[in-house]
Amino acid sequence: MNPSERTVQVPCPSRSIDCFLAFPSEASGQHPAVVVIHEIFGTDDHIRDVARRFAALGYVAAAPNLFSGEVQKVLTPENIGWAMQAFSKAPPELRRDPTLFASFAQSQPPERRPILQAFGMVTSPAAQSGFALDLRAVTQYLRTLPEVDPARIGSVGFCWGGAMSARLATVDPDLKAAVIFYGQNPPTDDIPRIRASVLGLYGSEDPGITSTVPDLASAMKKAGKSFDSHVYAGARHAFFNDTRPNYHAASAKDAWIRVQRFFAASLGGPSPPDRA
Repeated sequence: MNPSERTVQVPCPSRSIDCFLAFPSEASGQHPAVVVIHEIFGTDDHIRDVARRFAALGYVAAAPNLFSGEVQKVLTPENIGWAMQAFSKAPPELRRDPTLFASFAQSQPPERRPILQAFGMVTSPAAQSGFALDLRAVTQYLRTLPEVDPARIGSVGFCWGGAMSARLATVDPDLKAAVIFYGQNPPTDDIPRIRASVLGLYGSEDPGITSTVPDLASAMKKAGKSFDSHVYAGARHAFFNDTRPNYHAASAKDAWIRVQRFFAASLGGPSPPDRA
């Protein structure tokens, strides 16, 4: 086992969750830390790879599995793929209306209803509020590690995790920076509680998410918060994930440079090369 990696159990408000940790090879002293928040697919090989990339730059990286437990048994990659395909053919307001969602779930074959119920649960506002508190427990855990500078912690999340990165910023006043990769906006009423600088990275061919960015920018400006964003032409949802069909290499490369620059400014991490 790599001595610079380990998986730990992090106590959260109502449970404990698995958390993959990656440390810089130069372990002496205190380092900035980044919480890497997974997509709907959980803490898979891609997310662990991203955590290792941060560790290679000199960050302590934590990739918590927010689906630790029974949910993970249901939300397998195959089941998630089926659920997303089913949702793509359903009315867009489905996920925002619990009554419509329940009716839709009941219309599916009995063996698939638990999949939809689990999918609906992790995407519901109430559940995401709970997941945000779990993430706050992760940042609190990081602040206890001798390798971590407790004053220099940020987050980055992708898709579902992008939304959770934003939500973490609403519940952890000591979070210094948050990156949203093509994730839903946090609740507008919660935005005044954000103290972290926020960076959003989006694809032009992902209108369901990208069309809401002006609303977030407006709400952040009104609340006096720091928000910067960039939309990549020709990029679809999940353009950063090099294990998925929507991977867009040029956009992902530029986004990685932007993230490094953002964390260099907000967390005191290393500056990237001038050119991508």
